[in-house]
Amino acid sequence: MMNFDEVITHLHKNSRPYSLLMGNGFSMAYDNKIFSYNALYNFLTSRDDSLINKLFDVIKTKNFELVMQQLDTTLALLEAFGSDNKLQEKIILASKKLKEGLLSSIHQLHPEHVYKIPEKKIIACAEFLNLFIKSGGHIFSTNYDMLLYWTLMRQHVENAIDGFGREIENLDEVLRGKTPEYSDLVWGPNIDNQNIHYLHGALHIFDSGVDIEKEQYDQSNFLIEKIKKRLDRGSYPIFVTAGNGDEKLSHIRHNRYLSYCFDKLSSLDGSLITFGFNFGEYDEHIIEAINKATHAQNKTPPKLWSVYIGVYSDKDAEHIHSIQSKFHAKVKIFDAKTVNVWGN
Repeated sequence: MMNFDEVITHLHKNSRPYSLLMGNGFSMAYDNKIFSYNALYNFLTSRDDSLINKLFDVIKTKNFELVMQQLDTTLALLEAFGSDNKLQEKIILASKKLKEGLLSSIHQLHPEHVYKIPEKKIIACAEFLNLFIKSGGHIFSTNYDMLLYWTLMRQHVENAIDGFGREIENLDEVLRGKTPEYSDLVWGPNIDNQNIHYLHGALHIFDSGVDIEKEQYDQSNFLIEKIKKRLDRGSYPIFVTAGNGDEKLSHIRHNRYLSYCFDKLSSLDGSLITFGFNFGEYDEHIIEAINKATHAQNKTPPKLWSVYIGVYSDKDAEHIHSIQSKFHAKVKIFDAKTVNVWGN
């Protein structure tokens, strides 16, 4: 099995861009006590919400996505058989409470601010991310937390562009010589060069109904505090928590930011490296996007030629081999334990 350095050396020789797709393993590599499903489950159930606890007890899992899927399936069956509306409303309420509880748990478990992360870890992570950006590739994340955002911001990683920027709000007055007034950080001004994509949303990205906004620091508040204020007002981040791949894709297609990011994955050029992403049964939409990028009949760029999937164990490797036929591109595995993302 190849190690990570061997993968990078091989791809560098091909002179093609290589991109990164990272899942929860990226965050767990920083601290699995915070970012594992078990940690979120334990924190959420400790809040003593009888409805949420009952859901996990009945379905007998710690996997949020499985619970979401079961609720969605149950609701679809109830609708199909014309059941009592009150029962359907209870299912909808349970799903809503679970999503809000998951979001709240991530927020409360999250490091307080970027400077809580040791400098050594931030530097190592920035160097890791830079490998992909310097090659002309993109970075895709399915994580909700802010570790990626914090790393890029604190280290000022050059040419890492998430598409957000400020727009002049009084253009007519500026043309008459007035001082420009700028908007909050909104998605759009820099999308032409965007190479950072949050495929399932993230804690710091909000849909105001008019604009897609990015929460930011100011001199009086840490970012996590500002997000908490939004949550307290009932404003929730863009956050894909639907159950299976089809439901996730439906959520993605109903949001212009998520849809744009997904389309970028679907038109990728060069090679793709995955880290901390296990291609589970709820990730069919990601495989679909990768296959669109491959479009095997076309040999002109953009075209995805190969996928290198990081695995931690023999069991992981067996799983990838079992689903390898789902991929249209060439698939190889490498030892994910050789990726020292956080300089541990």
